[in-house]
Amino acid sequence: MQRIQYHRYGGPDVMRLEAYELPALGRQDIRVRVKAASINPLDWKLSQGFMKLMMGRRFPRAMGMDFAGVVEAIGPGVTGFAPGDDVLGQVPMMKPGAFAETAITTQDLIIHKPAALSFTAAATLPTVGVTAWRALIDGGKLKPRQSVFINGASGGVGQAAIAIAKTLGAVITVRVGPSSLASFADMGMARVLDYTQALPENLKGTFDVVFDCHGGLTSAEEDFLTKRSGIAVDIDPTFGNLARSLISSRHSFVRGVLSTSILQKIVDLATAGQFTIPINRIVSLSEAIPLISDLEAGNRLPGKSVILWGDDAARY
Repeated sequence: MQRIQYHRYGGPDVMRLEAYELPALGRQDIRVRVKAASINPLDWKLSQGFMKLMMGRRFPRAMGMDFAGVVEAIGPGVTGFAPGDDVLGQVPMMKPGAFAETAITTQDLIIHKPAALSFTAAATLPTVGVTAWRALIDGGKLKPRQSVFINGASGGVGQAAIAIAKTLGAVITVRVGPSSLASFADMGMARVLDYTQALPENLKGTFDVVFDCHGGLTSAEEDFLTKRSGIAVDIDPTFGNLARSLISSRHSFVRGVLSTSILQKIVDLATAGQFTIPINRIVSLSEAIPLISDLEAGNRLPGKSVILWGDDAARY
């Protein structure tokens, strides 16, 4: 079996596609044959050493969090899943390894995949869907037909936030880079703004929820855009964002920690055709390292990139 892993922290040059062996299953473990995996910024941030104080220096370390696949085996304490089940979810953050032919996860990190949802689409949902839900619904308290400003809307979390806001009939304004402006022209947005340009003065105090997916808004800009009764939501774990969320009711910081109950809501919306994450690139496992390196270098397109295995990848 092969997986993408690294033997030291660093840039794109540390990634290797190598053979590996999985350990024996623990009581609550589930071994999954991975059919598709999607790429998130956290994947390369971890390999760069973003959390090395927590992750430690035991190598090699595998990469990848989000996946969809088929259960191969279960530990003796697992209930609700059986070999042959189609599933989607994550591997534990402290033990990544979804960019692999086979991975180990736990039952609290996966749900059953409906037959109507492809493995490819399912793999795009966990991190971005749950993060956007936590930001808009839990952190921002977004209500039907309210107004929302989404900064950095072209990425996976931004696209997920748009999908969730649309289900509520929200009035959506997005702010994206110049290369993404055209792709949003026909998406039914109230406004599409260029983030290289200053915020228009007439937007002062306009929005019930301001969601910064990108980390590009200053605190002053968030306050400028948000109604007095509104909430600005951040997901970038800076000291400033954390501090503001503690001292101001108009600021909220959320973490995209997986919740299977939230993921199930996202999957239900996706199965009903109300939630779709655009897929910009699909590659095989053998082609994944150049793609991850490209994304790490900042060469990104709207939506998410997906790794497929075997014959599935050959069709794209």
